Amino acid sequence: MEPPVRLASTGTIIHGVSVGEVLGVSTLAQARLIAGESGLGRIVQRLNVMEVPDILAWVKPHELLLTTGYPLRNTPQSLGRLVADLDERGLAALAIKLGRYVDELPAEMVEQADRLGFPLILLPNDVGFDDILNQVLTDILNRQAAVLARAEEAHRALVQVVLAGGGLDEVTEGVAGLLDVAVAAVDGGGRVRAAAGPPDHVTVLRESIRRESPATTPARRQGVATTPPRPQGVATTPPRSENPAPARRAAPGGRGRTFVSVPVVAAGHHHGRIVAYSPSGAIRDSDIGILERAATVAALVVTRQEAVNAVESKYRADFLRDVLTGRAGGAERLTTRARTFGWDLERPVTVLVAELDPDGDERSAQDRLVTSWTAAIRRHDPRGAVAGFSHEVVAVVGATVDAARLAKDAASAFADSPPVTFSTGTSRPSPGADTLPEAYAQALKAARVGRQLHGPGAVAHFDQLGVYRLLSLVNDTDELHAFVRETLGPLATDDDAENADLRRTLQVLLETNLNVAETARRLHFHYNTLRYRIGKLERLLGGFTDDPHLRLNLTLALHVLRMRGI
Repeated sequence: MEPPVRLASTGTIIHGVSVGEVLGVSTLAQARLIAGESGLGRIVQRLNVMEVPDILAWVKPHELLLTTGYPLRNTPQSLGRLVADLDERGLAALAIKLGRYVDELPAEMVEQADRLGFPLILLPNDVGFDDILNQVLTDILNRQAAVLARAEEAHRALVQVVLAGGGLDEVTEGVAGLLDVAVAAVDGGGRVRAAAGPPDHVTVLRESIRRESPATTPARRQGVATTPPRPQGVATTPPRSENPAPARRAAPGGRGRTFVSVPVVAAGHHHGRIVAYSPSGAIRDSDIGILERAATVAALVVTRQEAVNAVESKYRADFLRDVLTGRAGGAERLTTRARTFGWDLERPVTVLVAELDPDGDERSAQDRLVTSWTAAIRRHDPRGAVAGFSHEVVAVVGATVDAARLAKDAASAFADSPPVTFSTGTSRPSPGADTLPEAYAQALKAARVGRQLHGPGAVAHFDQLGVYRLLSLVNDTDELHAFVRETLGPLATDDDAENADLRRTLQVLLETNLNVAETARRLHFHYNTLRYRIGKLERLLGGFTDDPHLRLNLTLALHVLRMRGI
């Protein structure tokens, strides 16, 4: 059997006209819609002619199928199933000539078309298929050319924005002007970086973005997703099903969407999205193409800014490292350079050091640590200095800033992806830039000793280290271990389960200055039980109750044991 006469593949056509618009062409002026009025918004991208019974093997989505009914003349019973089969394959509509081979369409076929929203069109007998093919295809190609020309013009305009040094503000303004909609550029954290369009529409768009949950609707077309979350009273385009039919369906008349979100992706990294809003639901597929171009341009803007930020971050880090090591030059030069970064180092300040704790993935976490502290500094002290070094982040803030609250704020932002943690150390207040090297050393010492005392995630102030500050100056840890063994004897280890209990008793006795009654109360012991334990401790350690020097050594040995990592 010879294959049916049909058009060559038009797979490169991505835009079309709605069925309703097809009915408006001059060759179909006498055509009549029999059923499926709710499907007039279906998009026609190609045409086909049905003149053989096995046409289903040849049809493609978005086709307008033309027929005289010749293949069905001997099998009218198949007409009842034809509409469902064509709809399942995503066709736009079926146009048929009656009278020559098929006198009328079965009622079942008409009812099914109405139920599925599949347009059935009765063609006038005096119009040839070639005229219909020529005129409708011309309209489709003209539409395609116009859309592509508009997209190219938009792309050139947006690229010019980038070449002129514009940012996300200019990109959103350009898109809003091109599409007459409200547009927002949203970063990966859901924050609106730029927005443009009618003020009342922008307000609705911002509110919708704020209300969105982290899990957004999955992309359906080249990463495009309609966004169903909305503020009260705002209508949006209903989300498409997880398994949409092959044919794209639009509302009658080809009406578009209310909300559309397009991801901004560069080098495989997701940098946010471009979101558009039109209260009249006027965002069409051709507009989505422009939004995708805008997302590409936005990706260029973001990557350009990231490159600039990387260079600036290096300069900031190099300068701050020079300041903290005393190599930044004279006070006047130091102050002038600090001002170029927006830092105020002439006032009394405090230095904070945040170090990633061991066992974390330092390469991936260091950037997030810098970002978390930078954001926290902006909130607490916009004139404060912050920079990331190879293994730490250093911040210099006004002495009046609540350092503990600042560290907690940064830790809260960083805690989005545990188990990576960091320890923070805080210096004494520094009266000016001359004493910053000393303050930096204090903060660094506080961070490291605090981690030794309290474990990962510690927050310590230099003034709170006490004797631990002195112990940390001993670089020979073997000597410290030897001192602990010589002083505490068998209590230096946990070989016996009773050792930890006896150490706790000794520690409380020393803390209460050998006050037996107070020690018994704290440990919930009977007085005689504690007297027995004191005797046992003296047999193991010596007469510490009568020897103040021994008590000092015992206290230091217990402090060394508390320092983790020693």
